[in-house]
Amino acid sequence: MKYAWLGCLLFGGLLFGGTQDSEFNVNTRYTVENVVVSGDGWTTDVGAGGASDERISSGLRKDIAALIGEKLNPTVLDEMARRLRKEFHARTVEQRVLRGKSPDYVQVVFEVKLRPTRFDISVPKFLYSGKQGWSGAVEGTATVKQNGFTLGLVSDGDELVERYAGIVARYENTRLGTDRVHFRFAFESYHEQWNSNTVDRADATQERTQAGMPVLPYRARQNFEPEVTFVLSRPLTLSVGTSFQRFQEQFPAAQTESANAFVTTLRYHRRLEDSENQQDLDAGYNLRAATRILGSDFAYARHRWELRYMLTHGKSVVIDDLTSGMITGRAPLFERFVLGNSSTLRGWNKYELDPLGGNRMVHNTVEYRYGVFQLFYDSGAIWDDGEAAVVRHSAGVGLRQGNFSLAVAFPIREGHIDPIFMVGMNY
Repeated sequence: MKYAWLGCLLFGGLLFGGTQDSEFNVNTRYTVENVVVSGDGWTTDVGAGGASDERISSGLRKDIAALIGEKLNPTVLDEMARRLRKEFHARTVEQRVLRGKSPDYVQVVFEVKLRPTRFDISVPKFLYSGKQGWSGAVEGTATVKQNGFTLGLVSDGDELVERYAGIVARYENTRLGTDRVHFRFAFESYHEQWNSNTVDRADATQERTQAGMPVLPYRARQNFEPEVTFVLSRPLTLSVGTSFQRFQEQFPAAQTESANAFVTTLRYHRRLEDSENQQDLDAGYNLRAATRILGSDFAYARHRWELRYMLTHGKSVVIDDLTSGMITGRAPLFERFVLGNSSTLRGWNKYELDPLGGNRMVHNTVEYRYGVFQLFYDSGAIWDDGEAAVVRHSAGVGLRQGNFSLAVAFPIREGHIDPIFMVGMNY
């Protein structure tokens, strides 16, 4: 009797195993013809060029694209769905297998179901520089479908001539009727602190302000900026809007002035990938044109051009980043260009290069990364119209993981070596 029971168990196990194998074999009969990923108002057809869609991270996009041409494997599909759910912070990711165009071929569809409401805390900037000290920002964002509401605090002594501290608030709609039109409204309110070198230089140039030199330092600044972005094509976007900036001067008597401008930004991004290399090309042009038509006390045009190329091969990354800018007319201090901070001419002190900033600027960075190791070389010049441009250089070495970096930069000049230590993250 004992042997009879063992025989029944063995036969049942074989029968159950045969059923599983049969089901698995049925799945492996089919080849994945295409993969589609869809979300709230958007769809990416991976097989038709969507493998470069940056809504999905590079590594996950590659793994999803690799499914095409392979046999259907439910275990792998479950893993892709899990990764999509994690990346998008989605409520669920549903997967469907549809009949393909050819016999024994199927199409896989991943449908990302986002949470109707979510709240995120982010730290877009937190860094320390040996010359500028600490800078940081923290933001909280509530997302309701395609609407985002952000409130944040910032204290930044790195980006501009001034150190500004205050609050930022934003509303963003990522699908204004269509996913090709986005709307954004930003409000900023800051109080300023000034380096003594900037104040001394401003006092020395008061009599030349009407000839195009900057105004005196101000104590507070506010900005209201609505903007609409059009996705002209997947690599090309155009943003248009207005910026209503007003600021309160310190001396000789507190008075409010405005710098109201039309704002236009054109951006291009292209990613090319093959089995060994990934190439990213970014280009951008920004124009801020302050005009009396908008009731501005200042009339000027601020042009900025950017070009960035990045080549990734395995753990090796090579980056070449070129930036230039020009201001015509009389612009307030916050519009003037700065070099010598945590991202430009690293190792130099911006107050040593030009305490008031400049209305002409050109800068280039060449960088090599291998894993977390980072090596960079900066060169650039900042000056005012009518002056001679002096090109300066710096070099540095550090460690980088994602947006977090730790680096030491050295200005290249005759005389003593005065390195600058920088640590933190800056998006």
